[in-house]
Amino acid sequence: MRTQAEISEIMRRVKSRDTDPEMRLRRAVWRRGHRYRACSADLPGKPDLVFPAAKLAVFVDGDFWHGNQWRSRGLPSVESQLEHVRNADYWIPKIQANIRRDFVNTRRLLEAGWRVLRLWESQVRRDLPGSVETVLRAINGQSRRTSLSYLPALTVAEFFSGIGLVRLAFESSGWRVIFANDIDPDKTEMYKANFGDAELVRGDVHSIQPDVVPSCALYTASFPCNDLSLAGSMAGLNGKQSGAYWGLIRILKGKRAQDRPALILLENVPGFLASRKGKDFETALRALNDLEYSCDAFFLDAVNFVPQSRRRLFVVAKKDLDCPGQVTSNRSCLRPKALTDFINAHPNIRWHVWPLPDPPEQNTRIESVLEDLPDDSPEWWSNERAAYFLGQMSKRHSEVAKKMIAGSDYSFGTAFRRVRHGKSMAELRVDGIAGCLRTPRGGSGRQILFKAGRGKYRVRLLTPRECARLQGVPDSYDIVGTFNGGLFAFGDAVCVPAIQWIADNYLTPAACAMMRGRILVPANKSMGADRP
Repeated sequence: MRTQAEISEIMRRVKSRDTDPEMRLRRAVWRRGHRYRACSADLPGKPDLVFPAAKLAVFVDGDFWHGNQWRSRGLPSVESQLEHVRNADYWIPKIQANIRRDFVNTRRLLEAGWRVLRLWESQVRRDLPGSVETVLRAINGQSRRTSLSYLPALTVAEFFSGIGLVRLAFESSGWRVIFANDIDPDKTEMYKANFGDAELVRGDVHSIQPDVVPSCALYTASFPCNDLSLAGSMAGLNGKQSGAYWGLIRILKGKRAQDRPALILLENVPGFLASRKGKDFETALRALNDLEYSCDAFFLDAVNFVPQSRRRLFVVAKKDLDCPGQVTSNRSCLRPKALTDFINAHPNIRWHVWPLPDPPEQNTRIESVLEDLPDDSPEWWSNERAAYFLGQMSKRHSEVAKKMIAGSDYSFGTAFRRVRHGKSMAELRVDGIAGCLRTPRGGSGRQILFKAGRGKYRVRLLTPRECARLQGVPDSYDIVGTFNGGLFAFGDAVCVPAIQWIADNYLTPAACAMMRGRILVPANKSMGADRP
């Protein structure tokens, strides 16, 4: 490991312009008879080489400063690269700010009608002739617009948008939703209450015409789990609800290749992997392969971010790849044995497995999300109803409840009612973590709070605000509609910080890598208004 003095000396010698790779590229292009302007201050980002007649801006980006060095070293994140550096808390935000500026400046150039080519310094060092040929192709206009041209705008089309928690996560990470679709009238009302309806199209995904969906960088789809869940019909992707996935595929097929998103994020229950012995998962990914996407998959649990156990399966599909990845996978907490076995057993699927860091660990408990309701609040059940609930517990759970009641201070547990051997039973959880929020179409899907201590106990349902907090939603979010409607909406939603983690640790770095080494050609329409 380098000493702090050695690191400081290396940083002191780093140039921000006229670096060795830049100079080598300039000289090589000059020798091929092409003249340029260097570091044009009148253009966004001050491109390293500008060819005004070809309206081409070329950048040679330093791997360290622009977020590629960790990837080239086979590490899962910039944090892992700098974990032993004393002032990592200075360098990491600086690198992240550079990445954000790269997206903004590239987008502004494209919107002004410039073609853009961003090369890594390591790419120029490794293959100077190839880098020169790419520049010459761009100068000579030998390039067509692809879906990668939409990446710098970081725009999102959100399918099965529900109450907008995917949007809440992505917009917290610098992305921008420009289209949203959901069929549920109650959910769309809550969506509109928080985000307006300018981007929202209510209706069946099967009826959405492809040309209604604007071209953008990313599609997200948290499509219905009813036919994939162990608690559902298990009809798979042929089912009426989960078959909505094919509505998304229909829209993708209806788009020209260059107008499809460069990235797709799918979210569903863990049962998606095993549905119909893996056939549904294979069929879904092969459908993306047929549209020239490579696929990756991983699990992520909300419990890493909030006191709720909510494990979900995510798929990331990436288009027009020219960046490092794997076609097989090693086991990790995000890719456990069942998933790695599936990946390694299906070479017929085109995989591109992206390295990911371990998710964070959180230590908050259910108490941290509870509303401070007075004892006479109508949300608390009557003594008779609470006693009936206690009587629904098995002997083992009842003993746990009695110990809680006898405690010197209050403690909390959560419970669901489940049918066991034909009888409704209350099953208590007291590890400080709430069970997975559900959609309470009947009574059993509503999560119950058990408060006990000092010789007494109280019982009530979790409130919609508490469910919102269990999904990582800030209290500024406006909850509209009925009590049960709120429970349903948050039970059928995503965990905001989990999605934000995916944006920060996967999708933004992937977009950063995918727009390097490719000639980005401007689209005919604006790619989005300027953002700070």
